[in-house]
Amino acid sequence: MYKPLISLLTSATLAFIATSATAEQSDFKKPIELKAESQFLDGKNKKSVFIDNVQIVQGSLNILADRVEVEATEGKGKEVFSATGKPAVYRQKLDDGRTVEARAFEIRYEVSSRTISLNGQAELIQNSSVVKGDSIVYNMEKEQLMAKGDGSGDGRVTTVFSTETIDAIKQDKKPKKPTPDNDDQEEPR
Repeated sequence: MYKPLISLLTSATLAFIATSATAEQSDFKKPIELKAESQFLDGKNKKSVFIDNVQIVQGSLNILADRVEVEATEGKGKEVFSATGKPAVYRQKLDDGRTVEARAFEIRYEVSSRTISLNGQAELIQNSSVVKGDSIVYNMEKEQLMAKGDGSGDGRVTTVFSTETIDAIKQDKKPKKPTPDNDDQEEPR
């Protein structure tokens, strides 16, 4: 009884990762723009703080937060952005046109490794699936995700697959992508 369930859950987890697409590669070649209601810059120590209604934009990559600290001590292209909010939100368009979205009390974006680290009630939504935990590290380029438990009760990570995703796994197909005209149209392989 448990073997088919374990097999299905393992397949579903692999499908979540395998059917994900990379962030738009052109995003990483674009400049990073920050907008905020106020900013403090410490040029000597190469640190900046942006406060209130903060937005980080790099192509389709978008992070919204209450406060962002930027550390640039390692030089250009190696900046680290630490965004905090209730929650802070990350969104990015993938090469296949879908969107990945994440929420957490803290989002750390490391430019050189192209990773975001989510801490505090972390949630990542992609391909009609949701992963929740206390912390999630997501590599946008390598399509890799590592999540750790939420600390509530049993401290486990929760992954929720839509029935659409599970049906696609069983049929070895990609999940359907809803369109404005036809919600039943299947995505091309």
